[in-house]
Amino acid sequence: MILFIKLLLAHLLGDFYLQPKSWVEAKERDKLRSFITYAHASLHGVLAYALVWEKAFLPYAVAIALVHLCIDAIKVYAQKTETKRAWFLIDQSADVLSLIAVTLIYYQDSISWVPWGRKEWVLLTAIVLLTRPTAFLVGIVISRWGNQTNNDNSLEDAGFIIGVIERLMVFTFVVTDHWEGVGLLVAAKSILRLQDDRRLTEYVLVGTLLSFGIAVLSGMAYLSIAT
Repeated sequence: MILFIKLLLAHLLGDFYLQPKSWVEAKERDKLRSFITYAHASLHGVLAYALVWEKAFLPYAVAIALVHLCIDAIKVYAQKTETKRAWFLIDQSADVLSLIAVTLIYYQDSISWVPWGRKEWVLLTAIVLLTRPTAFLVGIVISRWGNQTNNDNSLEDAGFIIGVIERLMVFTFVVTDHWEGVGLLVAAKSILRLQDDRRLTEYVLVGTLLSFGIAVLSGMAYLSIAT
């Protein structure tokens, strides 16, 4: 299991933290003609190998890079503007399944070049997941209603920051067995129902509940894996 956690962490870092928007645009515009497409896939292999740090894992790291390249290629050629949300989910699901396959083929539960145990690796991966990747996922899901709400007066990046703080709080409440804290946050969010703009209220609540749900599931997964 620890091998998969490290590979998942490498994937999250490569796709959501070390891939600037300009890279995404270059891949979608130039596809396999772009050097960025190959650089991004190679980065995933490098990150996977760096976190595992076992000589025997090198061929598997190369395989991860090649599979990631193939998945990205299928995505950029197949997706259209109206299907980007669906292809994002397909792309991420395929990436995770490939990491599961690598884990099953190369299973070695004792790999560790950092003096950390299972709990620390799972915690780090959960925190990384609940910040930018989940924010991106929630944004993709609720973007279909974005043109139906008037949110021109919102603060820059405020929604992203609020969402990250909420998810980390929910995760903390779950792993420390303080579920009443989750209820308090949900109750606080219910105040939004007093807004006059029903569409804006529903838009925010859909994003909030999805965000909370991912945080709760992450907390429960952490407890089941790390304990």
